[in-house]
Amino acid sequence: MNTISNTFSLKTVFSDFKEITKAGLAISVLFSSIAGYFLGIDDKHPFQWSVLLMLIVGGYCMVGASNAYNQVIEKDLDALMDRTKNRPVPSGRMSPLMALVVATLLTVVGISLLYAINPKTAMFGAISIFLYTSVYTPLKTMTSLSVFVGAFPGAIPFMLGWVAATGEFGIEAGTLFLIQFFWQFPHFWAIGWFLYEDYEKAGFFMLPTGKKDKGTALQIILYSVWLLIASLLPALGFTGQLFITPISAVIVFLLGLWMLFYAVRLYKVRSAKAARTLMLVSVSYITLLQLVYIFDKFLR
Repeated sequence: MNTISNTFSLKTVFSDFKEITKAGLAISVLFSSIAGYFLGIDDKHPFQWSVLLMLIVGGYCMVGASNAYNQVIEKDLDALMDRTKNRPVPSGRMSPLMALVVATLLTVVGISLLYAINPKTAMFGAISIFLYTSVYTPLKTMTSLSVFVGAFPGAIPFMLGWVAATGEFGIEAGTLFLIQFFWQFPHFWAIGWFLYEDYEKAGFFMLPTGKKDKGTALQIILYSVWLLIASLLPALGFTGQLFITPISAVIVFLLGLWMLFYAVRLYKVRSAKAARTLMLVSVSYITLLQLVYIFDKFLR
């Protein structure tokens, strides 16, 4: 009986840890950092397993800490939404104090590991946690500009990998940041669209016009266009050591058109289904884009 109870407890603890750190989201964010790392390595900055492992664990802790702090701050609001009411803190499975302890430990471990790579990586990791928890999270109930603020910490992981590999922040890391920055808007506004009613229960302002209307859909199209342009910058020869060949540029352009197609479709039909489809396409888009960049670097 004790064995069954202990197994159940361990499963519950592991499950709650995954939920409070948003493991699925954290792993997808980590993929961006790993992609940035592989783009940054070269003869001058060779691949190191130790750096990659510290980036993976430290990066997960960084994202997990942000998510845990967020769930402590928003525990009462999370309880109002169907999507979040069963999370560890609002459901009562984990106390806010315990969640705060977890978040703090993750912060210390995460920043320490990133600092062991180099100070700049740790600095950007710390900035990401601070912006997400202290600026983005409180603004969610005040203004739709919260998405703009949240796009900054959301765009850091891609460039974080480059900084971890090179120890430098220049035009290359800035370009990677810019790409993921513009990507945040169509992605999160699509989520804000199909979860509009649920967000409304907690008083979250996620859409730029505050409504599921043509104005919001038009801005989604606009940022999809900016994303397409930003993703092609490495093909123009102005982004230092970060560049892609014409063949890869064509693939990247087609990926951008694919995303733009679903953004335009949302503008036309303005339905929750179209918004959900755009969100799924946006996730596939950023992953495929990063893979194209990596394959281009190592196959040319």
